[in-house]
Amino acid sequence: MQLDLNLLTALDALLEEGSVTGAAARLHVTAPAMSRSLGRIRKVTGDQILVRTGRGMVPTTRALAMRAEVHALVQQAHRLLSARTELDLASLERVFTVRWHDALIAACGTALTAAVHRQAPGVRLRLSAEPGADDPELRRGEVDLASGSTEPTAPGIRHRLVGSDRLVVAVRPGHPLTDGPLSADDPRSAERYAAADHVTVSRRGSLRDPIDDALAARGLARRVVAAGPTAAFALALACDGDAVATLPDLVTRAERDRLGLVTLPLPVPLPEVPLHLLWHRRYDDDRAHGWLRELATATLREVFAPRHA
Repeated sequence: MQLDLNLLTALDALLEEGSVTGAAARLHVTAPAMSRSLGRIRKVTGDQILVRTGRGMVPTTRALAMRAEVHALVQQAHRLLSARTELDLASLERVFTVRWHDALIAACGTALTAAVHRQAPGVRLRLSAEPGADDPELRRGEVDLASGSTEPTAPGIRHRLVGSDRLVVAVRPGHPLTDGPLSADDPRSAERYAAADHVTVSRRGSLRDPIDDALAARGLARRVVAAGPTAAFALALACDGDAVATLPDLVTRAERDRLGLVTLPLPVPLPEVPLHLLWHRRYDDDRAHGWLRELATATLREVFAPRHA
């Protein structure tokens, strides 16, 4: 029987996307064409590969077992058939999409853009403040680099730990919390902190975050007066009134200094917040993408370096 090796590429996309529509979008074909490919794959393998459950599709046991090997074969074929030329940054023309937390973009977006332009003037960056390790656009390869505070769970997403940050409290000068020291060892400090008005940062408008759980463990609760989508919003609100903003230290330090805010220690013990750089594994052997990954890693680690100085 003669095999169509194009089915291997289709199978790789189907197993990674978990849907006919997603695989079709990734390979730039129509959904009916991908559906026909799935039918041929089922016939060749004698397995359903993907089965419908409710509104979605899940891989069969055999599909799960073959997923890693299928991907490795497709990547090997690409390496064999692709010309390995030296990366010429001076002539490189490409658009990269970088989706990071807004505080990261504020902290080092300009430095990354400047570094990219110095080395590869034909490269353009599309910066977007919409992070998320399980973003479907990241899985489809439409986002080149993302950021996240947790290790990704979606298959095919690579990650690299670039640093960690601690939470601090930002208030305006003269705020009641500045009347005395805040300390995690002093129960009264946690009570004073909880009694203040607070602002949270949440793209979905959540009025609760892990700080509330830590306070609840001490029998305390805080009043969140607003939830905003960005760290810049939270800092501006803290600057203009009595709201307390609790944010990562290093990535918001420059903006806090610019606004003249007072920084206080968080009187509730919480672990540091890690930062992971995320990308899809299909870019592992992409030399231009590898160059951007290393440049982004170096730029981000410059921000976190002071913690280890």
